[in-house]
Amino acid sequence: MNNIATAALMLNLTVVGIYAQPGPANITISGSAAASTISLQPDSPTSEYQLAGVNGRLGAFTFRVVSTSIPSAQQSSTCAGANKLYLSTVAGAGVIRSQNGGLLKVNLTGGSDCIDFSVGAALFTKKFQITGGTDRFKDASGTVTLTMTVVPVMADSSNNPVFFAVTGTVSGIPIDQGPQDAQP
Repeated sequence: MNNIATAALMLNLTVVGIYAQPGPANITISGSAAASTISLQPDSPTSEYQLAGVNGRLGAFTFRVVSTSIPSAQQSSTCAGANKLYLSTVAGAGVIRSQNGGLLKVNLTGGSDCIDFSVGAALFTKKFQITGGTDRFKDASGTVTLTMTVVPVMADSSNNPVFFAVTGTVSGIPIDQGPQDAQP
């Protein structure tokens, strides 16, 4: 009987330990993008992304990002061709807001944009360093990667795309399964 009780206790502690493990989350996101009035670099347009996602461990969250990209001095083997434009992301920041109001602040450290005019879509990758946070993200550290597919939704009178739909993933969001994060 004692062995059964010990085994049950060990199993219970193992399950609790697994459930309580902090770790980064990989989450599907969607939202929109458009030009921003914020100027991050002279003579370079800034884009603003309004993104949202839901993850069972994190709950509902939003991710607002501003960034600017310029034509890259380096060529990319993954974004080559007559109908493609490769850009380097040079400045930006973001804020992730969890459903409980916790904020995770991130600064851009690099990234790239590959615009494929032949298919009317682009693949954007943005890499961020965590710079601070509140509540559940108070002691967070590490990096967050945002990978997005961006497609035009609306164009201006000159037929230039001005509003975009965004789908993708964000990875590396630190998850803390403390009591404040309990899901209903």
